[in-house]
Amino acid sequence: MTQDVPAGGNPPDDGTAVGPADDGPARGAPADGRGGRATAGDAPTTGRAPTGADASDFDAPGAIATGSGRFGPPGRPLRRNSFLVGFTGALGVLLAYAVFLGIRNAAGILVLVVIALFLAVGLNPAVVRLRSWGLPNGLAVATVALTMLLLIVGGLVALVPPVVTQSGQFVEQLPSYVEELRRNEAVNDFVVRFDVMEKVQAAANADTIGRALGGVLGGAQLIFGTLFRALTVLVLTIYFLAWFDRLRHLGYSLVPRSRRRRVQLIGDEILAKVGSYMVGALSIAVLAGVTTFVFALIVGLPYPFALAVVVAVTDLIPQIGATLGAVVVSLVGFATGLPVGIACVVFFVVYQQVENYLIYPKIMRRSVEVNEVAALLGALFGVSLLGVVGALVAIPLVAALQLILREVVLPRQDTR
Repeated sequence: MTQDVPAGGNPPDDGTAVGPADDGPARGAPADGRGGRATAGDAPTTGRAPTGADASDFDAPGAIATGSGRFGPPGRPLRRNSFLVGFTGALGVLLAYAVFLGIRNAAGILVLVVIALFLAVGLNPAVVRLRSWGLPNGLAVATVALTMLLLIVGGLVALVPPVVTQSGQFVEQLPSYVEELRRNEAVNDFVVRFDVMEKVQAAANADTIGRALGGVLGGAQLIFGTLFRALTVLVLTIYFLAWFDRLRHLGYSLVPRSRRRRVQLIGDEILAKVGSYMVGALSIAVLAGVTTFVFALIVGLPYPFALAVVVAVTDLIPQIGATLGAVVVSLVGFATGLPVGIACVVFFVVYQQVENYLIYPKIMRRSVEVNEVAALLGALFGVSLLGVVGALVAIPLVAALQLILREVVLPRQDTR
């Protein structure tokens, strides 16, 4: 019930509030009298991009990804109750356990995927450089993959013939070695005293032969398994190189829009550091191999190219790789002659000092800028977790962690 207003326009003094007119719309209600309920035809007021927006606007400032709209508007969220919360939690636990089992069972394949991703990130700068010269993406990827395959085949061609030749010579000389041992009185006395011949005859039974055959089959399985894994890594690397830009864009698209730009800048910097590390490591390894090849030719070591390949490959392993290569070449030198072995030891001692204090710092500190203590600890953890592969990826991972700490974690801690 309403009360009439006096002619002066002032409300009455009885404290009764004047309500709205009966024939007018309610305050705050829409003019069409629908009670404020929005229908499917109402224009959205949330600032969302219209359905069917161009995909190129996905990363534009202020753009929000929306669905296609072909499957109708989304429904109201489910009401939270104790049964739904408990059921969802149980499903989450089962899903986490299933993911754990899947990762554990597929650990070998995941390692191959990580290796392929690491190689693709390291080789992508070469693909980008070839594309800047006018080559299509497919041809650039094929060129890089073919070059990598030729390097692998060249290394195998350099290593396999010496191993086969030395093994054949050892088998040919084995009877003479046995005859020399039989003529030695000390060896004969040892054989008689410990009944070596009887023990050898007792060991040469069916079970021993079966285990030996199993070892042979296991060795064949190891060889074919290694070839299969190498081929898998090669194929995955080629696919990752061909789809590198799309995978990179997809990874950044999974980040919330408010943080996407910063994550993209940090991610691109990490990828650049990994690529720089690969280029630097390959440059140092090639330089070590070439220097070893020249030295082997000068002192007359057998199979100089094979020894150079061994030094170059082992030099890719951080911290301990150069020492492993030096030990192998020095052993070959001592087998050739005592003066040659001493020359090998002196050469690698001098060269490693030059590499550690002149070559390595100039190349790596400009590319990855990794603390030496952090690099050593990362290499040790990488070897303990993934072996040689862990040692190879340790330094770029440490560089990435240092960048994240410097740009994300420490500034956030300073603001608290």
